[in-house]
This record gives sequence, C-alpha cells and structure tokens, in this order.
Amino acid sequence: MSDSDLIRVPGQLGPFRLLRRIGYGGTGQVFEAEAYGASGFTKRVAIKTLLPPFIGDPEYERLFIREARIGAALFHPNLVQIHDFGVDDGIQWMRLDLVDGQNLAEFRGDEPLRVADAARIAIDVAAALHYLHRCEDASGSPLGLVYRDLKPSNVLISKSGVVRLTDFGIAKATALADVTRGNVRRGTYPYMSPEQVRGEPLTPASDVFALGTLLAELVLGRNPFHAATALAVGDRIRDADARGLDELPPELRSIVRRCLEPRARDRFGSAEELGLALSNVVTFDRAPFRPRP
Repeated sequence: MSDSDLIRVPGQLGPFRLLRRIGYGGTGQVFEAEAYGASGFTKRVAIKTLLPPFIGDPEYERLFIREARIGAALFHPNLVQIHDFGVDDGIQWMRLDLVDGQNLAEFRGDEPLRVADAARIAIDVAAALHYLHRCEDASGSPLGLVYRDLKPSNVLISKSGVVRLTDFGIAKATALADVTRGNVRRGTYPYMSPEQVRGEPLTPASDVFALGTLLAELVLGRNPFHAATALAVGDRIRDADARGLDELPPELRSIVRRCLEPRARDRFGSAEELGLALSNVVTFDRAPFRPRP
C-alpha cells in the first residue's frame, strides 16, 4: 500500500491529534491519538478511519457507520468499546479504547503458544463471542449478531493480560440486515466456516468453527486449513479437511475436532459451551502475558 492510501501522521483530525498509525486492514486504519479537553486535560485514545480510497464511497461509509452503531451498543470486558463517532472535513472517525499491547499475530510471532496460554486466550474470545451472540436491541429482541471475521489481527492482548476482540466492521446483525447483501462472502478465508465459504446463512456456530481454527493454529503454529492458494483453502474448509489435529495434545484434540465439524449442529451449542469445555481440561493462571519482541 502506497503513502497516498494512508492518512498522514502526525496530524489533526477533529478534536484529536494523530500520533502514530497502529495498523491498517483492507478498508480501515487505526491511530494512536491524543484527545484534548479543558484545563490542559489530555487522554490517549484510538481513532479509526476509512482508508482514503474508500472515503466518500457511500457503501463503505454506510458500513463504517454501521460498525460504530454496533460497537457503541456493546459492553463487555473482552470487547474493545467504541465511544464516539464524528466527521471532520469529510473524514468519518470513531473513537475506541486504546489497548496498550499487541494483536494476537504479533504476540504469537512464528512460534506455537503454550497450551495454557492458547486456551486462556480462546476462553476469553469465547466469552466475547457468547456476549455478541446473545445481544438484544432496546425492545429485548435478539440482534442475531455473528462476528464473521475472527482472526489473529482482530484479537488484542494488553500488557496487563486482558484479551479483547475488536473490529465489528463485518459483524452481521439481523436487525441491520438491510446493509448486508445476500450471498456476499465477507471474512478472512483461512478462518471461515464451511457455510461461510459456501455463501450460506451464518449462525453463532460459524464463529465457533472459526475459534476452533484459531485455537488449533495457536497450538500447532500453523493454520489447519493452510494450502497453496485461496481456492484450495476454501476447498479444505468446505470439506472440513483440517490437517495436523492428531498433533494436538489429547486434552485439546476432541474439543477442536468438535469445533470443526462440517455440520453446524454437530459443533458446540454455543461459544460459552466451548469456553467451559476448555476450562474443564486446561489449567492456567491469570498472570500477565509477556509481549513478544
């Protein structure tokens, strides 16, 4: 990606001074920024915007607003909170919690994680997913949220050891279905479920499949559906043809296999059930993780 595809830092955006770019993805970028207030008040925050090529595009701006709406309604210790939304000089922004730490891809590096650490991370992600799946609107009707894009870069680990799920850009809610066209595949291929690859309706069981994939990858040090091309990855996922599961420790093997069942009804009944299964077979503590260099 060229410099012209990025917003320059340092710089000013609305009431925030952008200090450094934390990262960027397919359509968005996130900055560490400083918010100013009266009497010399300052606070470090995270600011997310669209990448310049997508600023002004009605479809992407509508999805960005939708992400802000979903995220602002969520309150859970394992989710990054969205606190504010605004527009400055045509640039939409949202203010998020600033997590002092690393994403899971950075934390893991090129090495497998200890079983205890991988399980602890998966349990916290499962708690976040279970909360999302059970969210209701103001009238008490289920929103039907499905996260749909679980991957290492969307899991943040703070220096104090808190695991938090971020980026609700493609989370699907039945209450907001008007902004999601049917049969549009959104997500990241190596972590999709079979039904997601096929473009079928998704349920919380689709996120359980993705979490099983992520858990296997953390312990094996490689994605169980890895292949030379995206098409081959999709074929393996469609057939639930996970590789290397026999190398998992016995206490994890049956759990991961159940997550990766090809039929949604054969997986764990909920993310909470998956988290409880892990808690029952893996012993771990809550000491802070050590960030990887």
